[in-house]
Amino acid sequence: MEFRQLQYAIQIAAEKNFSRAAEKLHIAQPSLSQQLSKLEKELGVLLFHRNTNSVELTHAGSLFVEKAQQIVDMVGEIRQEMDDISQLRKGRLIIGSMPITGAHMLPSVLPVFRERYPEIEIVLVEETSAILTQLTAEGRTDLSVLSLPQQESALEYDVLIEEEIRLAVPPGHPEARSADRGGTVDLARFKDEPFIVLKKGQGLRQTAIDFCLHAGFSPRIVFESSNIETVQSLVAAGMGCAFVPAMVERGKWSELAPAYLSIDSRPTRTIVIARRKGRYVSKAAEAFIATALELLGKTPKTGG
Repeated sequence: MEFRQLQYAIQIAAEKNFSRAAEKLHIAQPSLSQQLSKLEKELGVLLFHRNTNSVELTHAGSLFVEKAQQIVDMVGEIRQEMDDISQLRKGRLIIGSMPITGAHMLPSVLPVFRERYPEIEIVLVEETSAILTQLTAEGRTDLSVLSLPQQESALEYDVLIEEEIRLAVPPGHPEARSADRGGTVDLARFKDEPFIVLKKGQGLRQTAIDFCLHAGFSPRIVFESSNIETVQSLVAAGMGCAFVPAMVERGKWSELAPAYLSIDSRPTRTIVIARRKGRYVSKAAEAFIATALELLGKTPKTGG
């Protein structure tokens, strides 16, 4: 059994497709199929059921991939620890981020980190919160910027910031003047309003729905978008209301800026920097976490 065969099996399990797995591994598909068949013959078990358009793990395959992932992780950790012990300044960090949140947070962190550690390469992975959570739990990112709550037990994290979530309404909305007075509004009064939410897979979508349910009503969703900027533009155009984190609110200078109302309960969201629980944290990763905590002004608080 060869180490690369473990990596091949893990990638096939992740992609559920030989062509995509081969592409990610940068090898020819026939070579990948040949290596898998060789591995299955050596083990004496079938690891995958081959279908027309996809492959599925067998029971033996699930056990094998789980153990293979542990071995691959361990080898990676050994290499990283040896690099740290030898005090190599070069390194590579894979940082996952939700696109809009990252766009507002990372420009405060990355330039300073690059200035302090110029030899450490940063690879940025931008995905929805659902996909990013899975990638982090699988160890396919070193660190990821995510929001709470997290249902994935395989993660541990440090809290970066907590920010208020406010209700964005069209500028001409009767309640819009509350924003100018600095007052708060009762969310229950918006039970008959149309709402614009993010698409499934984005953490803020469920948060928005939960806010409404807690206020005693189910939101009437009229539009969905994958981009919070599009959501804000639609609100400003009078298409409905939406929940928007303070970090991404538009200033009054914008031609398409909603009015932002503070809700009586002052709901917040917590942004964390997460990693796979129990995974070795490299010196480079420790430095990145410390830099982010320093620049974003949050007292370190660990959870998981």
